[in-house]
Order: sequence, then structure tokens, then C-alpha cells
Amino acid sequence: MKKFFLLSAVLVSMAATSQIQVVDQKPQINVSGEGKVKVTPDQAHISIGIENKGANATEIKKQNDLTTEKVIQFLKKFNLPKGDVQTQKVSLTPQYDYDKKKYSYIANQTIVIFLRNLDKYDELMSGLVDTGINRVNYINFESSKEEQFKSDARKLAMQDAKRKADDYVSVLTQKVGKALMVNDNTQIIYPRAEKFMAMANADAMAGGAPETLAIGEIEVTANVSVSFLLD
Repeated sequence: MKKFFLLSAVLVSMAATSQIQVVDQKPQINVSGEGKVKVTPDQAHISIGIENKGANATEIKKQNDLTTEKVIQFLKKFNLPKGDVQTQKVSLTPQYDYDKKKYSYIANQTIVIFLRNLDKYDELMSGLVDTGINRVNYINFESSKEEQFKSDARKLAMQDAKRKADDYVSVLTQKVGKALMVNDNTQIIYPRAEKFMAMANADAMAGGAPETLAIGEIEVTANVSVSFLLD
């Protein structure tokens, strides 16, 4: 009997708690908002490569070093800040040909350039091909004001969410109150340079200069989910 009374008391207590939660729940509205900002890039990270193959490891290493020296001397013309030109990878890899039963070697060197002024972009890329590079690994176009554009996109997204909430409750006798919760998802879409890289790699192999590239725009998109209290 005591166990029965105890179980009944627990159930009554749970029911009372549940009832209180329902009664105390405040009316709210959940909406989403989106903000987009498009901007022309003003700087770029460029990764180039120098690769030579041959049977003599010393000789191909020397060829790589000579081309690298030409690249460094060429880049000095642009007066780039210290640290904006970095060597990221240097390798000398043996490869064994089982048919010929001989070793060959591949020498690789990767150099990353941070170009802060895109007005010099065409001159830089054409000149790099002339130095003897034979790989363009990637070209990432960026903005020096990226954080500001993220902030602008978020503000536009919140304004969009608030506008939607106002639209929904405009037919009611309520008003949009304080925000209870905000979930943010900000994404950046950078212009890609695959077409240019393919042309540059082909031209580098042929000894020609790459064509001019239309850079495109960076798109910063902020998506938010907002819960507003209704007054």
C-alpha cells in the first residue's frame, strides 16, 4: 500500500511540473535570415612549383636550384615584404624502373607568394613562367577586409530575420520582442582559378606567358536562425 501511495505521489508531482511548464511557456517565433556581401578580391596567395626529372640526382637538383634562384631574383623586383615569399616544400625522390632496372630522380620545390596588390598580378604571373617554373599548384584570391565583410553579412542576415518576424506577427495583436537564441552559419565562397592554372601549367611547359584572368568576386554569405520573444 505504501508503495502505491508513493508512486501516485510521484505521478502527481510529474503532472504538476509538466502543467507548470506548459503554463509558463512564453510565446515566441522562430525565423531564419540570410545576408550576402560580394566584393572584388584585392590580394592573392599563389603556390608555384619547380620540378625536374632525370637519372642524375645531383644534376636535377642543380637545375631546380638554378630555376629557384631565377624566381627569387625576379620576385625582388616587386619589393614584397619579408615573409610574403616562402619555400614550403623541397624534395628529392628516387624512383625505380623495374623494367630498365635503373633509378631516376624527381626534384621538387614549392614556393608560396602572398601578393597584396593585384595590380601587379599579370606581370607577376607572366614573369614567373619566364623564369622556368613548370607548376602552378593553386591561386587563392582573398580580401584584406574579410572580417568586415563577414560582419556586414551577419548584420544583413539579422535584419532579414527581424523583417520576416515582423511580417508574420503584423496580422496579430502581438509585437516582436527580444531575441532568445541566435544560431549563425557564415560561409565564404572564393573565386577559383582552375582555368588559369590549367593555362599557366600548359604555357609553362611550352615556355609561353599565361593569358590574363578575370578574377571574379568573393561571396560572403551569413545564415542565421533566430528565436524572438513575442510581446
